[in-house]
Amino acid sequence: MAERRPLGRTSVEVTPIGLGCWQFSSGFGLVGGYWEALAQETVDEIVRAALAGGVDWFDTAEIYGRGRSEQALSRALAASGRRNGDVVIATKWWPLLRTARTIGATFDQRLRSLGGFSIDLHQVHQPFSFSSVEAEMDAMAALVSAKKVRAVGVSNFSAARMRRAHEALARHGIPLASNQVRYSLVDRGIETSGVLDAAKELGVTIIAYSPLGQGLLSGRFHDDPTLVRRRVGPRRYLPLFRARGLERTRPLVEELRRVAVGHGVTAAQVALNWLTHRHGETVVAIPGASRPHHAEEAAGAMKFVLSPDEIGRIDELSQSFR
Repeated sequence: MAERRPLGRTSVEVTPIGLGCWQFSSGFGLVGGYWEALAQETVDEIVRAALAGGVDWFDTAEIYGRGRSEQALSRALAASGRRNGDVVIATKWWPLLRTARTIGATFDQRLRSLGGFSIDLHQVHQPFSFSSVEAEMDAMAALVSAKKVRAVGVSNFSAARMRRAHEALARHGIPLASNQVRYSLVDRGIETSGVLDAAKELGVTIIAYSPLGQGLLSGRFHDDPTLVRRRVGPRRYLPLFRARGLERTRPLVEELRRVAVGHGVTAAQVALNWLTHRHGETVVAIPGASRPHHAEEAAGAMKFVLSPDEIGRIDELSQSFR
């Protein structure tokens, strides 16, 4: 039985590793086009592998293929024999060029896309909209009061905006559950920006997306730098995927591999385990998967324990990414 943790100070509990479902966007739209289009059969296999590994929650979003990720996820869960309430579902409202009024106005569409699965955690996807943080939290609080969602989260919020969201929800007697941000061993900015400290102070869970640096920490791009040129999306242009970036991260990846050998696991699993244990229960992670073995591997990150010495050595080698 996998460990479960509360999302913030809410009643919603999740495993330390969830499954990010951005890849289920069918390659549709500006955001969905970041990934190759996956057949529904592949999505079914990915979700089945995650469930078999003990993962019990899934994070999707309105903007991921304009609902196509939500639809693919719900079909895959149904194909695996899961019913509403068997797993935790998190999704997100897209705020750009919109007002808080559309949170409630688009909610039924989210439920239709999710095909009978309820929303446990509803999140504001980005900090930019035509409404204030307070207006957005009021709209989210209305959904909680109506028992349409169980918890409220934000995504990509700074420490200051997160505090505003926390205060606005507190006026309704509702805790802010989470802040979903980019966080990995090669992107530790939340440790110096105040976001992580604020989350710990407020009792807010950090949901780490891109927890493997978009696959960089697996080491496969170090072994074969030509791989990135064969991938859909802009990863090939990111500094860390270029020759100089690969050399900069090589000592860290080599240490992850050394630690992995001792546990009979992979470098990626060590990176995920470090991320979800370095700060106690504050951080959970949602690696994505474009193949079933990716989901299986991610779930396996919950099945071993790093020693304090191992955590410390990895921490030291990644200090330059803070």
